[in-house]
Amino acid sequence: MKTTIKDVALQANVSISTVSRIINNQPGYSEATKEKVEKVIKEMGFHPNGLARGLIHKKTHTIGVLLPNIISSFSSKLLNGIEESAHENHFSTIVCNTGPLGNRTLEYLSVLGEKKVDGIILTSSPLKEEYYKEIKALDIPVILLSSMSYRYSVPYVKVDDKQAAYHAASYLIQNGHTKIAMISGSQDDELAGLPRYEGFIKALGDHGLSVNENIIVYGDFGFQSGRTSMEQLLPFRDEFTAIFVASDDMAMGAISVASEHNLKVPDDFSVIGYDNTNIAEMAIPPLTTVAQPLREMGKVAITKLIEMINNQDTIASAIMAHEIIERKTVKKIIST
Repeated sequence: MKTTIKDVALQANVSISTVSRIINNQPGYSEATKEKVEKVIKEMGFHPNGLARGLIHKKTHTIGVLLPNIISSFSSKLLNGIEESAHENHFSTIVCNTGPLGNRTLEYLSVLGEKKVDGIILTSSPLKEEYYKEIKALDIPVILLSSMSYRYSVPYVKVDDKQAAYHAASYLIQNGHTKIAMISGSQDDELAGLPRYEGFIKALGDHGLSVNENIIVYGDFGFQSGRTSMEQLLPFRDEFTAIFVASDDMAMGAISVASEHNLKVPDDFSVIGYDNTNIAEMAIPPLTTVAQPLREMGKVAITKLIEMINNQDTIASAIMAHEIIERKTVKKIIST
C-alpha cells in the first residue's frame, strides 16, 4: 500500500501541515523536527506527489516539449540538451510526439494544460494561430526551438538557416564545384525548407553560377525522402559534381542509393549535409555537414524558459552560430 503524507505525520508524531512545510522547504519547525520527519520519510519510502507539491506554489517543475518526430537524429540531440539542462535545474520534461504535420499538437497542448506544466518548448514546428490561442489560454511561458514566428512575439532559439545554407553552397564552390545539385526540404516549409533553399540559390547567384532546376529536388528531411530524391537526380548525373542536402538524414538516404548504383562519394560526386547529427559521424564515409549546435540549442531554450517561469520576464531570442564540419564527403576539384 502506498505511503501517504498522513502516514508520515502519524509515524513522526507531527501534524500533516508540518510534514508539508518540511517537504516544500517552508519555515515553521525546528531542526530536530526536520531531521525526525526526513528520517521517517526515508524509512517509509515516501515519495511526495510532484503535482500536489507544485500546486502549493502554483508550480509543478515540469516542462512540456513538443516535437514532430522524436526518433530522428535531429530530435535526439535537441532532447539531450533539453533533458540535461532541465535536470540540472530540477525540472522534469514531458515529451510529446506531435507527428510530421503537427496533427496532434492541439491535443497535446490540452494534455500539457491538464498536467499543469510550467512552460512549453515548441520545436521545429510553425506557430499556427490555433496553437498560439491555446498557449495563450494556458497562460504559461513558451519558447520556440529551431523555429520562429514573424506573426507572434514569441522568443526563439535557432540557427539562421538561410545563412547556413549559403555557407554550405559557398563551401562547395570554394572547393571547385560549379555544378551543384540540391536535395531541399519542402518549399512550403517556411521554417527550414524555404530558408535553406533561398540560401543555396543566393550563394549560386553571388558566385555567378546559374540555377539548374533539373537538379533541385524536394524531400521532407527524412532518410526515405533522401533515397527518393537521389533516385530523381540519377537521370541527371552528368549535370552535377556535388549535392547540398538539407538534412543529414536525407544525405544518408542519398548516399545509400548512390552506393546501390555503384557510385562512390566523394569520388563520383561530393555531398554536404546539414545538422551534424550523430549519423554524420558514423556514416561511411563520414559526412561533411553544416553543424547546428543542437545540444546547446536545447540547453539554451531550457535556460531561457526557466528564466521566464521564475521571473515572469520577457527574454531575448537567440540566433546560434553554425559551422562547417569537414569530414570525407567533399572532394576538392582542381581546375586545369
